[in-house]
Amino acid sequence: MNGPEMRLALILAIVAAPAFADAPLFFIEQSSLPFDLGPGAPRNAPSLQSNSPHAAGNTAASAANSSTSYGNSPDNPANEKRVIFTSDGSVVGYYAPNGSGTLNLFDLGGKRVAYRPRGSKSLFSSDGRWCGTVADAQGGDFAFGIIRSCGGLF
Repeated sequence: MNGPEMRLALILAIVAAPAFADAPLFFIEQSSLPFDLGPGAPRNAPSLQSNSPHAAGNTAASAANSSTSYGNSPDNPANEKRVIFTSDGSVVGYYAPNGSGTLNLFDLGGKRVAYRPRGSKSLFSSDGRWCGTVADAQGGDFAFGIIRSCGGLF
């Protein structure tokens, strides 16, 4: 870890106390999800063009989805309040909206590991695989349910 990554990890670890952390990450079984949250629902299908990693709002090539953009950077203080943590309290990353409706998930080093396209409840990996779902948590925050095969992305 370099200096900024270490700084973010330390800050996120402090902020990860339940009163401040706002995005729990938990594992789900795809087969146990209601239809409207899974990849079978039309708006969550990986084959839907608007969910594709090559769609304009989702592409990793867009500065709006890159951690080199200050809004998505691990150095942005706003991202210190958007932590993603596991049930044991470990901080694994942060999330940042891109301004056009896509929600990006980054690891602690700023690598984009998943995204939720505008209009979808699903999370997709950078290569377009269905990875899970986004649920609303208390206070208008998020909770991320991911399948085990995508857990290693963080």
